[in-house]
Amino acid sequence: MSNVLVWADIPVLDLERASKFYAHITRGPVVPMEGAEDITLIMGTEPGGPDGDMMSVSADLYLGKPSVEGSTVYFNANGDIDGFVARVKEAGGTVTDEKEFMGEMAGWIAFFLDTEGNRIGVQQPG
Repeated sequence: MSNVLVWADIPVLDLERASKFYAHITRGPVVPMEGAEDITLIMGTEPGGPDGDMMSVSADLYLGKPSVEGSTVYFNANGDIDGFVARVKEAGGTVTDEKEFMGEMAGWIAFFLDTEGNRIGVQQPG
């Protein structure tokens, strides 16, 4: 079965600050979107392009109004939720809910506010 979530738009007030924050916590590239000066792309770590060496896009940052209400985006901790949470703190984010085991189906989950004020989740299988 493929993932249900295929894309996430994350509103930000300061594109440069948010791009640095997400590059630090995901350990992946955050690059300008070709043809759009107010959007950057958070790139995945798996090959996904037609030529085999391009990175797949996981989400984008765009100039908009951040919120702690509404939909919640969850990032994959890639087996290291403790390291991910530590990088959130290092990059200037605020951990609002430390990791908690939510059962076998959901695994470990933590929540943080990014540098823009968005509430974001991070998940690691149990």
